[in-house]
Amino acid sequence: MPVYQYRGYKADGASATGIVDAESPKVARLKLRKDGVFPTEMAEQEGATKTVIPRSSSGLSAGVARSPVLTVTDVALMTRQLATLLVAGLPLVDALGVLMDQTERKGVKGLLADVREAIRGGASYSVVLERYPRDFSSIYVHMVRAGEASGALDQILFRLAEFLEKQLALKNKVTNAILYPAIMLVVGTLVLFFLVTFVVPKITAVFAHSKQALPWPTIVLMEISQFCSDYWMVLLAGILIGVWGLRRFKKTETGRVLADRLLLQLPLIGQVARMVSISRLASTLATMLSSGVQLLEALDVSRRVMNNRVLEQAVEEARQNIREGETIAEPLKRSGQFPPLVTHMIAVGEKSGEMEEMLRRIGQIYDGEVDRVITRFTSLLEPIMIVVMGVVVLFIVVAILLPIFEMGQMVR
Repeated sequence: MPVYQYRGYKADGASATGIVDAESPKVARLKLRKDGVFPTEMAEQEGATKTVIPRSSSGLSAGVARSPVLTVTDVALMTRQLATLLVAGLPLVDALGVLMDQTERKGVKGLLADVREAIRGGASYSVVLERYPRDFSSIYVHMVRAGEASGALDQILFRLAEFLEKQLALKNKVTNAILYPAIMLVVGTLVLFFLVTFVVPKITAVFAHSKQALPWPTIVLMEISQFCSDYWMVLLAGILIGVWGLRRFKKTETGRVLADRLLLQLPLIGQVARMVSISRLASTLATMLSSGVQLLEALDVSRRVMNNRVLEQAVEEARQNIREGETIAEPLKRSGQFPPLVTHMIAVGEKSGEMEEMLRRIGQIYDGEVDRVITRFTSLLEPIMIVVMGVVVLFIVVAILLPIFEMGQMVR
């Protein structure tokens, strides 16, 4: 009989590892489930290879190889609907069937069918969701597991829906704030590049054959225009190669850490990035702790939503110190990456026993700060960009008109 080595979690959230003998991985999972263990990884001991979940009957490959079927909006809506159905008294399998019936997208319908069939086969909801990491984040899976262990899955799903909706609103707020200035910057740059490269040379060609002394603005414009006209393909290729190289470098751990460190040091933009990351950490950690997830596990999962390697490393170092008996606030304060307001409120929450409430308040405070800073940033950025573009256009116009005026005076 094959022997499988597993890694997972117990009903109380504690980690569990060991071996189990069974005829197949499915039987091994069912056996562990009866013992109160929820396996997340399983490998046959002889080959030491991870068990691969077979392709489902719907054609979806449960794993990281495929593209995600669900968007964050889909997951938030599905979670709220599922919670409502569970509160109404429907069993989980029947509730998933209702969600299947009301969706028209084949991919979503197939995923829900696979999840429902796996649950019918004896697997827990959280274990099944782990098979779809592209659709359900580790935060989602951990909170569902905590809800199953506490017997309050419906309430946990409501909290999850609220959390996902809040994160989605924050993301949309930041995206919408930078979208218009970014479009203006790109369009303005392309227009200026086209003018300097293709339009200005035809106009200034008249001045090149004249024997009169040209004003310095005209000379500067002609030099820039000549360079862009002669080497525009080289410039374009250089920009594309540079962007490609930076993206490749950023995918490495060193590049990601360097890029995130530089981002945090940028004026105003770094402030917004830090506040968004802290808001995500505080909101996620508050939601997970209030759902019954253990602190160290919640910190490990929550830090991944910060989307900044520098801040993630600071939280991970704090987590290791907490494991050795320290408080949460002190190692975060020593890292120098978190404002005094954050560490002070966390320290108060630790002393008062209201950690979840303090973290929730931190998230609310920084959500408001992000909104205020973004509003100020966009209100200042648009007129600054208009002024800069106006100055550049004015320089081009003056550089072209000055020689024309001088030629007119010479004719008189």
